Amino acid sequence: MSLKEYKKKRDFSKTPEPKGKEKKKKTKNQGKFIVQKHDASRLHYDFRLEINGVLKSWAIPKGPSMNPEEKHLAVATEDHPLEYLNFEGIIKEGYGKGAVIIWDRGTYKNLKDISMDKAYKKGDIKIELRGKKLKGGFALINSKFNGKKKNWILIKIKDKYAKKQDILKKDKSVKSGKTIKQIKKNENRKS
Repeated sequence: MSLKEYKKKRDFSKTPEPKGKEKKKKTKNQGKFIVQKHDASRLHYDFRLEINGVLKSWAIPKGPSMNPEEKHLAVATEDHPLEYLNFEGIIKEGYGKGAVIIWDRGTYKNLKDISMDKAYKKGDIKIELRGKKLKGGFALINSKFNGKKKNWILIKIKDKYAKKQDILKKDKSVKSGKTIKQIKKNENRKS
């Protein structure tokens, strides 16, 4: 677990993103999670799980789903610092340029009998999310299709929270109550 790649991709004199520090912390049974809606070159959702002092991260082009019949691609990206749990705003230039809102956040519980670190390395994560929007069981599976280990699949586990309705229609930030468009408008007024 390292923030080297995260720091290498960013110029912290130009981005409002947190520089962050690596934390010496073991995660076995629970931690925090966040889903950020990110209007970069393509709109996507960044899904992040606190594991051993960093946020393990995946970009989900179609966003998360509460429908167990849907399997959504989740592309592993670089680890992010825990300070990213509070990041919302506009990245004006460089890597990840665009608006970011905290679409959902909360805590998770590990549903496997191995540590989260081992589950990540095996490519088989099963968790219960306790967020404002996302609730219940989810699986993140490393599909390894086409030989690309960065490709995972996010699936909702069948439980009492499973629904066929589009959860993404709830498009406001759980931090500010604003949409991506409102964040952009506020930034344009400041400029």
